[in-house]
Amino acid sequence: MTDLIVIGGGPAGMIMAGRAAEKGARVLLLEKNPKLGVKLLITGKGRCNIVNAETDIKKVTQQFGDNGKFLYSVLNKFGSQDIVKFFEDLGVKTKIERGNRIFPVSDRSEDILKALIKYLKKNKVEVKTKAEVKDIIFKENKIEKIVLKSGEELTASNYAICTGGKSYPATGSSGDGYRWLKKSGHNIIPPTPSLVPVILNEKYIKDLEGLSLKNVQIEVYQDNKKKDSRFGEAIFTSNGLSGPIILDMSKKIGELLNNGEVTLKIDFKPALDFKVLDKRIQNDFKEMNNKMFKNSLDLLLPKKLIPVIIKLSKIDEDKKVNSITKEERSVLLHLLKEFELEVKKIDGFDKAIITSGGVDLKEIDPKTMKSRIISNLYLTGEVLDLDGPTGGYNLEASWSTGYCAGDNF
Repeated sequence: MTDLIVIGGGPAGMIMAGRAAEKGARVLLLEKNPKLGVKLLITGKGRCNIVNAETDIKKVTQQFGDNGKFLYSVLNKFGSQDIVKFFEDLGVKTKIERGNRIFPVSDRSEDILKALIKYLKKNKVEVKTKAEVKDIIFKENKIEKIVLKSGEELTASNYAICTGGKSYPATGSSGDGYRWLKKSGHNIIPPTPSLVPVILNEKYIKDLEGLSLKNVQIEVYQDNKKKDSRFGEAIFTSNGLSGPIILDMSKKIGELLNNGEVTLKIDFKPALDFKVLDKRIQNDFKEMNNKMFKNSLDLLLPKKLIPVIIKLSKIDEDKKVNSITKEERSVLLHLLKEFELEVKKIDGFDKAIITSGGVDLKEIDPKTMKSRIISNLYLTGEVLDLDGPTGGYNLEASWSTGYCAGDNF
């Protein structure tokens, strides 16, 4: 008889199945897609940011907010350095990039997937693809059997649900796990999109599509009060903003939108205060004395942004810079330091990197990942109510919870 059936061939499911088998269990891994790791292949824009290099467990758990404390045990057992060693032992060389992000040296997420498949084969995990689970039958406080869409019924001593969240539904993340777990008596914190682009109201955003912003400060406001602020990189999309700092603030923005209007303010020159920037502009204008306003901003701004700034400033684009008044310069200054944008909404699950919400952590043993409600069930990865920022943290939570569940099996 099978000792363990793992539902979901993503990062948490694969590493759990492999580790349980390595410890001697007979394991069957079910994946509804024709291949394992479909979503893993697209992480980090196809490069796979495996983990963050931060080794201070307290600092890592803080990235997940209040719920991060739940990860303390698993990170102690299988943290950042262990994850890197795990993949290097499977032949994947790694490198650290800016922001402590760890990638495979090859920049290929396929190499991470190949390593995991190698791990599964080495430990004789039986893998069944195109195996979509239709239903899970619960009896008293146990799983009795799994029913596949094909009609086939499967039984095991223990089960694991590692089905991920609802983000990127095209990869198979349809939120099935939440449905089954709700039926079993688990409390599900309502899932919402996280690490997701923001859609804006301004029509001119289309003109800025593709413009990358580096070293900018973006602040989030509601009722004239600052609610969040990040420094780093962002990018304009056809209808809004994306990029690391926007993705990291998107959860907060989504929550604020439930209470009313939200605005963003971009500081294109955070290293210069108003006074210093004003001096810089005056010096530029002095040097360009007879130039028209429309030809005077090349040293200050990216080309794509100049027509938008000119239009919003209401300064005549053909006006000579030596004729620009102090009041007009003040308007320009505010556009550079407080470029205001109105948020329409955050994008949906189809654009979200991860899901916020999921299985209530109070119902899971943080040392073993075993359900406190269903005695023969383990829960790992994104199906849990855990979500962190960009930078490898979310994959770290998947590897750690998955490995520890397999190790404790």
